[in-house]
Parts: sequence; C-alpha cells; structure tokens
Amino acid sequence: MELAKNIHSIASAPRFNQFLSVGVAGAIIDNVALLAFVEFISLEPLLSKVIAAEIAIIIMFLINDKWTFSDFGSDNMWSLFRRFAKSNVVRSGGVGVALLTLFVLHNILGVWYLAANIVGIGGGFFVNYCAESLFTWRVQQ
Repeated sequence: MELAKNIHSIASAPRFNQFLSVGVAGAIIDNVALLAFVEFISLEPLLSKVIAAEIAIIIMFLINDKWTFSDFGSDNMWSLFRRFAKSNVVRSGGVGVALLTLFVLHNILGVWYLAANIVGIGGGFFVNYCAESLFTWRVQQ
C-alpha cells in the first residue's frame, strides 16, 4: 500500500513537469559549463562533466527546493543543508549514468562529447526524479 502511494505521488504530472523544466535548465547549464571547460580550459571531457554536473546540481537543487518540492521542505538552514547533502548523494546515481554514457559514447564509439552528454543526461533524468522524490524531499500522498 505504501509503495502504491509513493508511485502515485511520484507520478504527479505537475511536479514531474516542474522537475523536467528545472532539468532542462540544468542540462543547458551542464552543457555550457562542459563546453567551456573542454574548449576554453582544455580539461578532459569526463573531468569537465563532473565539475559541470555539480554546478548544475547546485542550481537545480535550489530551484527544485523553492519551486518543485516547496511543500516538502523547511526553511530551517539545517534542514536545507540536509536536503542538499541528500540531493548530492541521490544525484550521484544520475551522474553515474551520465558519466558512463559519456565515456562509452565518446571514448569508445567516438560520438561528439556534447551529444554523448545530452544522451547521458536523459538517461540520468529518470533515476534522479524518482530518487529525489523518494529520498530527498520524501514525497508522499
């Protein structure tokens, strides 16, 4: 019964659409930062991805906390810090998917690193949405 409630809460169309909107903004930030680190600072794409992903994660967390999941958080600084720490841990799964995709597509198959990154972000999105909903903000009906 509890699992069914959680699935119903996660499947909320308005919340999913908000998370998706924030994710699109995050993907843009991630790709712009990735491009800048690779092309202007000459870092390797995988290292650049790690840095770019963290920048995007910080910005997306702040937007999601105040907009997408505003009903599930507290303004208390300690509570905000705990949610941020959880979000970083939870999003490591999505970042792992994105990094693995980037590595395989770019390093092994020769796909342009930005195209590979976009595919990886798409794969990590669903992992992130479910994990953030369940563990960071504990969304329940």
